[in-house]
Amino acid sequence: MEPTETALIVAVPEAEPAVGRFRSALDTAAGWGVPAHVTVLYPFLPPDRITDEVIADLGRICAATPRFAVSFAEVKWFGDAVVWLAPDPDDAFRQLTAAVWRRFPETAPYGGAYAEVVPHLTIGHDAPKPVLAEAAEAVAGRLPIRATVEAVRLISGTAAPDSWHTRHEFALGRG
Repeated sequence: MEPTETALIVAVPEAEPAVGRFRSALDTAAGWGVPAHVTVLYPFLPPDRITDEVIADLGRICAATPRFAVSFAEVKWFGDAVVWLAPDPDDAFRQLTAAVWRRFPETAPYGGAYAEVVPHLTIGHDAPKPVLAEAAEAVAGRLPIRATVEAVRLISGTAAPDSWHTRHEFALGRG
């Protein structure tokens, strides 16, 4: 099946031991093959609009952003429906999102659904609150998670299981 969507993410493999089993049960994106991550921009351009020029522009944006260390030490909630990990600091994620959106203004984060884009790593969503709370408590016991962010991935796929794959990886600058 041909991909129908793209996204820009920062994969956080260091989080998989803590969140992987919960994400597989409680995060739809995990079933699509999307790893534990912080979203830079979703949805991004349709797959047929990913050209060499788009790749070059993304490469320049990422190269202009220095690599950075991040810690996930706190579990947070969006209402009662989404449990997530907060990256600290989160400003580099915000800056990446803003830079890509400035260059591609037709790609509003989350389709413009939210007034503020909050960088986060989803543990689970849209499950009964006690189930999400159990996941939150288990993950909290494995914090902090530390990572070094060195790259942004352009991924594409559909809502089909295991359909999302990396199309390109962009190195961040050495700063």
